[in-house]
Amino acid sequence: MARLTFLGAAGTVTGSKYLVEHRGLRVLVDCGLFQGLKALRLMNWAAPPVDPRSLDAVLLTHAHLDHAGYLPALVRDGFAGPVWCTPPTAELAGLLLPDSGHIQEEDAAYANRKGFSKHHPALPLYTEDDARRALQRLRTVRFGEDLPLGEGATARFTHAGHILGAASVRLALEGASVLFSGDLGRYDDLLMRDPADAPAADTLVIESTYGDRLHIDDDPSDELAAIVRRTAARGGTVLIPAFAVGRAQLLLHVIAQLKARDAIPDVPVFLNSPMAIDTTALYRRFAKGHRLDADQLQAMATVATMVRDVEASKALVRNRFPCIVVSASGMATGGRVLHHLKALGPDPRNTIVLAGYQAAGTRGADLQAGRRTLRIHGADHEIRAEVATVHGLSAHADADDLLRWARTMPRPPRRVHVTHGEPTAAQALAERLREGLHWHAEVPAMGDTTDLA
Repeated sequence: MARLTFLGAAGTVTGSKYLVEHRGLRVLVDCGLFQGLKALRLMNWAAPPVDPRSLDAVLLTHAHLDHAGYLPALVRDGFAGPVWCTPPTAELAGLLLPDSGHIQEEDAAYANRKGFSKHHPALPLYTEDDARRALQRLRTVRFGEDLPLGEGATARFTHAGHILGAASVRLALEGASVLFSGDLGRYDDLLMRDPADAPAADTLVIESTYGDRLHIDDDPSDELAAIVRRTAARGGTVLIPAFAVGRAQLLLHVIAQLKARDAIPDVPVFLNSPMAIDTTALYRRFAKGHRLDADQLQAMATVATMVRDVEASKALVRNRFPCIVVSASGMATGGRVLHHLKALGPDPRNTIVLAGYQAAGTRGADLQAGRRTLRIHGADHEIRAEVATVHGLSAHADADDLLRWARTMPRPPRRVHVTHGEPTAAQALAERLREGLHWHAEVPAMGDTTDLA
């Protein structure tokens, strides 16, 4: 009997983990960190929801930390099997996971120096060395290739859009099949190609990040241009928190286009994220995975000054001339962008631009909700800068996109599980699937188990 257990991304938009069991085979699909609200983050510190030593393999849909970021802890605690993913995902995980461990070590050290942690000493969830050991477990599989897993089970990865290497994963088991959407990208995206049509499956597990909303049709380039013009006119800096993988590259592409047509002042642009710099270079290596041609790639790679070393980053934080700064992380949960927020947030001449989904409990969500004080590095910091949201830059499919993708399945699935969304978003998508497609759709809870036969 094949069965599926929801160990993450159930009732929340983070911590993606799904356990599939079949004839003694135990496979984990995604291995993500919980992010956002403290109650969720604390779940990362609990005992692993499944004994890592009992797992035969891990399948990663893509490299973002809410899908792959728990992998170093899983390997440290005894997982010794292969981690299967697409080649771009392996490259991106090689950037994201060590960086995650490094940031956690830095944050713990900073908390110990400043004494603001309740834990003595504060410890990282895992270290950079843990992450590098986890990378040794990575194995790659090409899109569309059948991957034997043993015990009559095979997996196949298909393009999901979203970011480089992102995949939907279909598991074929004797007598059953299950399709995991992963994070789906948008149709007609500025950067990424459309998601591939969904293959047939008995059971569908579909994400719902934007399951209760639609992307605004306004041109995001025009929105961003207006923000840059008015900020530069008052002598301010535009700060854009951005995910180092995907969002930073899309922003550079848009800014390059705006500059080319003189839609914004010719102010300096800085990309202050070593990981985003390295990711930008990968777009040349995996040119088939996105829409940009050679000229657009060149413009994206040269529109900004790349700020890699720490001293140059500190100097940029101190600068007070009009410019555009793109810095990770996208929800302002950590990284170099926090130092920019502390420096630029109190000045009303500046603008903080939110350019994507902001999960509950993150500083980005607080800013979007109008909060004017942020807790950063153990202290409260006043935010008097303008806060603006640019719609249309999200890498996630909206509710219509999700249904459009679901309709490409050759036949209706027997059941649908709606995951990876806030409760209202997941319930809204489940209702649309029930009413619009007449599919049996439900929202599982954390720890729920269902038979796949």
